[in-house]
Amino acid sequence: MDGRLGNATNFVEVEQMGMRFKDRAEAGRRLAEGLPQLRERPDTIVLGLARGGIPVAAAAASELYLPFGAVLVRKLGIPGRDETAFGALAWSNGDVLRIVNKPLKELILSRGISQSALDAVEAHERSELLRRAKQYPGTSHDLRDKTVVLADDGLATGATMRAAVEAVRASGASTVIAAVPVASLEASTSLGRVCDYVFALHTPGKFHAVGAFYERFEQLSDADVVSQLEGAGSNGRR
Repeated sequence: MDGRLGNATNFVEVEQMGMRFKDRAEAGRRLAEGLPQLRERPDTIVLGLARGGIPVAAAAASELYLPFGAVLVRKLGIPGRDETAFGALAWSNGDVLRIVNKPLKELILSRGISQSALDAVEAHERSELLRRAKQYPGTSHDLRDKTVVLADDGLATGATMRAAVEAVRASGASTVIAAVPVASLEASTSLGRVCDYVFALHTPGKFHAVGAFYERFEQLSDADVVSQLEGAGSNGRR
């Protein structure tokens, strides 16, 4: 891999721009501008983490003339603090892949949250993952020996992206690139241990929530996701 991507096992490629995005589609287009070496690259596909990563991936794929699809991932949020993940689930080759941060889970249990409460979170998210697998098109891909660009609207803990990385690795991807508009430095560094490359446009010193870096950050519906996946052309262009 050449150009502006660095080997994530050594460092994380970051472009400090102090930016705020109009919406997810604009974020995806700006991601593509930072990844010109991937344009029309053979055996490369852009997959968005459903739901929030779908518009980002669709816009990036369109600009880069690459095929586009989805990868299904569900965050396992701490009860009462749903935005903080202790793990994630991903859909891979017809199975559910489970990634859990064991030290964090042990800390949660030590602070009075029961195992049954965590089990209930996982059961709910597993059910939702299976529902989406049945409903969303564009979630089954031949990834053997391919370069996979995993796009999301941002990284807070990085748990869902890590699950997505594991899922596409299990499907035979040869190279995995995590590409996001904004990320916490902690998440970027952590992902650098499991990805081949990590690309973030912005890693702010103070990171509170992904949505804080967008002017529009509305919740996406199933219909929004299905519409974008059904509209994807063979090269990412509408």
